Amino acid sequence: MKTSDFYYDLPKELIAQDPLKDRSASRLMHLDKVTGEFTHGHFRDILHYLQPGDCLVINDTKVIPARLYGIKQGTEAAIELLLLKRRENDIWETLVKPGKKCKPGTVINFGDGLLTGEIIDIVEEGNRLIQFHYDGIFEEILDQLGEMPLPPYITHKLEDKNRYQTVYARHEGSAAAPTAGLHFTKELLSEVKAMGVQIAHVTLHVGLGTFRPVKVEDVTKHHMHSEFYVVEEDQAKLINDAKASGHRVISVGTTSCRTLESAAGENGILKAGSSWTDIFIYPGYQFKIIDGLITNFHLPESTLLMLVSALAGKEHIMAAYEEAVRKRYRFFSFGDAMMIE
Repeated sequence: MKTSDFYYDLPKELIAQDPLKDRSASRLMHLDKVTGEFTHGHFRDILHYLQPGDCLVINDTKVIPARLYGIKQGTEAAIELLLLKRRENDIWETLVKPGKKCKPGTVINFGDGLLTGEIIDIVEEGNRLIQFHYDGIFEEILDQLGEMPLPPYITHKLEDKNRYQTVYARHEGSAAAPTAGLHFTKELLSEVKAMGVQIAHVTLHVGLGTFRPVKVEDVTKHHMHSEFYVVEEDQAKLINDAKASGHRVISVGTTSCRTLESAAGENGILKAGSSWTDIFIYPGYQFKIIDGLITNFHLPESTLLMLVSALAGKEHIMAAYEEAVRKRYRFFSFGDAMMIE
């Protein structure tokens, strides 16, 4: 299976640069994973496709303002930093630009010294481990100095930080939003509950590895970066009970999907707990938990496009994407949605 098999031509103007005023006003393509048939509507039509007894699984991770701009001590060179993973004792794994100027021992000042960081090691892919020093509470300082880490294909400035958060975001730790959930409003979720749909939550802290390009032509040679997830006992029971009762489990987003499939045993039972996952789902994968997926439209040749192709079949997905381009859907993080069932 080749990476180039998952290429499609996307006009640049279809990449959504700004969120819609009303989260639930985005368009929705419904895709039948068996027949490949698709229909067009709006996200609020999700109510027509859900059924009483279904279990909708959301990822309640919260994006931190992980992008920092600082000055290299001694040279006044401008440094851009992206927080990737929290280690221990205020040590973070980070992505630093320009990396050449940041060798171990380099000290970077942020916010006129409100926060300082010393590079203590260089790890895989050139990422830097940084030891931070500050007075006060790190999260409060980060909220004051940091910016939301929007993907590089979004060039517009985000006016409201909360628009890159789901309305149910709770647990801080992500470097990117689980974007399928951005379409839900609190009112729409209330309507979903009122029709008898269970809503379960898991947590997966989204790292940039999810969005890194696949650089090998042989799909099976690509290695995913690991991400931390948590499945609580009561939520595992909610999802397992839905499955046992013959109801569907529908994942909101690829991150919820990867969490469920990582935490599932071969017997299809979801196990509670926390761990790191580097699961890579591509065509040929046999799903153990999910029956349907609500997701955005993904980058050409991306691992996320491969995941949805595993669920609905590559031919069906590529045909649906061709139709989405023809119908001028909005793509990627602030774009429109697809429901696969």
